[in-house]
Amino acid sequence: MSGELAELEKTMASSGFWDDNLAAKKVIEKAKLLRAWVEPWNNICKDCESVQSLLDLVESEDDETILHELQTELNHIEERLHKLEFKKMLGGEHDINNAIVTIHSGAGGTEACDWVSMLNRMYSRWVERQGYKMTVTDFLSGEEAGIKSITFLVEGEYAYGYLKAEKGVHRLVRISPFDANKRRHTSFASLDVIPEIEDDIDIDISEKDLRIDTYRSSGAGGQHVNVTDSAVRITHLPTGIVVQCQNERSQHKNRAFAMKILKSRLFELQQKERDAKMLQEYGAKDDIAWGSQIRSYVMHPYSMVKDHRTLEETSNVTAVMDGEIDNFIEAFLKMSKLKHPVDQQKT
Repeated sequence: MSGELAELEKTMASSGFWDDNLAAKKVIEKAKLLRAWVEPWNNICKDCESVQSLLDLVESEDDETILHELQTELNHIEERLHKLEFKKMLGGEHDINNAIVTIHSGAGGTEACDWVSMLNRMYSRWVERQGYKMTVTDFLSGEEAGIKSITFLVEGEYAYGYLKAEKGVHRLVRISPFDANKRRHTSFASLDVIPEIEDDIDIDISEKDLRIDTYRSSGAGGQHVNVTDSAVRITHLPTGIVVQCQNERSQHKNRAFAMKILKSRLFELQQKERDAKMLQEYGAKDDIAWGSQIRSYVMHPYSMVKDHRTLEETSNVTAVMDGEIDNFIEAFLKMSKLKHPVDQQKT
């Protein structure tokens, strides 16, 4: 990888590199991908050299302070190696891309809308922990409380690769804060994740196949409400796919991003149609209700979060709801790698 990166950097420094903007962009993206691997590895190697120097000191001096410093450094190196091994499981064609995430409330009424709010906070906290950026592009409030549906863009390296592990139905069991009798309620929400696709991907979208509607934006909690019809809803008539965007005050910008989402969804559908098995999976969508969940979050009568695909579980529900979900993502990626070992060799 280091040799390939050096060659790309040499190409980028050459005269005439920008003569072909499209080709230059592809080289830059490839170099960015390689740096994401090479730089962390080089830093680990440098730190290993520092550890070796500390070991030499330990041999010559009986100093407990050095031993403590050595252990701390080794733990840090081990943690970063683990993260690189984790990243190595991301071998899909678009795993490095940004992610477009949509959460819909399911069975449970107001409870389910509140559950969407809780999940939105959980993923917001995870995004912060990763150092990523999150932008809400569409938002629909619940009738009484919470969120009926929300779409947001997560920007960062491998955002899609990680978040694709969260796609599916999420189930909550708790004592309802909306029930005066303090009864236990079960709520459901579905989460969909697609990669943000670059503009140079060849997806043919005809204007005659689109129905474009505009409406008044309504931000979360009354924020950023626009008095003009700047929000945009696009329906792709041949497939029935509907996308919306109301994040920007400009109708033109909302339309541009809605088209980007539509392009990503059509690309996802196109990929699935190339494989009969995946097409069958696409057509057999589960209801957002009992029996179709990928993960359960139980807050009463006991505390537990359990992933039904991997059997990964924890009793620390508070930590999970605060964005600590890497153990679930890692377990899913490991399971996927075992099921599809050939696909994972592209990294």
